Amino acid sequence: MEHHMTEIPTLELKGGSAIPMIGYGTGSALMKPKEDNKISAERVEQIKAAIKVGFTHLDGAEAYNTERELGIAIKESGLPREKLFVTTKTLGFAPISQALDASLEKLQLDYVDLYLLHIPWIESYQPLGKAWEAMEAAKAAGKAKAIGVSNFLIPHITKILESCAAAPEVNQLEYSLYLQRAELHGFCRQHGIAVEGYAPLSPCTVASGGPADPLLKSLAKKYAVDEAAICMRWCLGNNVAIVTTTLQEERMRDSLRITKFQLTPQETEELSRVGAEKHFRKYFGDRFENGDRS
Repeated sequence: MEHHMTEIPTLELKGGSAIPMIGYGTGSALMKPKEDNKISAERVEQIKAAIKVGFTHLDGAEAYNTERELGIAIKESGLPREKLFVTTKTLGFAPISQALDASLEKLQLDYVDLYLLHIPWIESYQPLGKAWEAMEAAKAAGKAKAIGVSNFLIPHITKILESCAAAPEVNQLEYSLYLQRAELHGFCRQHGIAVEGYAPLSPCTVASGGPADPLLKSLAKKYAVDEAAICMRWCLGNNVAIVTTTLQEERMRDSLRITKFQLTPQETEELSRVGAEKHFRKYFGDRFENGDRS
């Protein structure tokens, strides 16, 4: 398979890894129902297309039920393993070591570059501290180059920090102009935890029509891109890596083209200011009170 290689900026993780700041997600539109055990050739081709256009950071999870497709796409892409940055996640309901072994088998890999505890709401199954010990053991065993969490708030991370040998290296969470999570972002930065954002396009898709619209349109015109590119570039300007998903190859290319321009610091700040005028959360709304911006 012919590959187009794009120079993608990276975020250095405190454990020594470097995560490409633009990742292709295999959940969302690619996600399969839990009971669907058939391999989807269509999803394999979509992931292969993402690799072909230049994505090297591939984001999976046991909950997406697409790890087998991701593994086949990686194998058929022909790219050397070391050229890829592969993430997967566990919900934490089963023993971590068993969950990771199951994921590695589906992915046809010996290790993942990043392994995340997908949600913090697991304490009826096991304490967060105990789950994190198992994450640390997975890294020590060489099955995960880096470990982190996803959707964790300050109280959840604090529980881990109280007893951990090593803090999470990444917190992957919903992040956009309309969900800036300034306090949580600052807390992660203070503790050396890189932030990775999903659903960065909400302000120009499901939450369009908000206060950022005029500025997004004018900046899109200035840089000859669309509003989605401005939303993603704003994330990178705040040192937040992003995961995005699309089924269209041209949209995949568009996502990688955000490496070709930069917003000025003033434009990034102005977007943050107008974005803060609206609050929108796409996922896990049942876990938060209305207006809770954490």
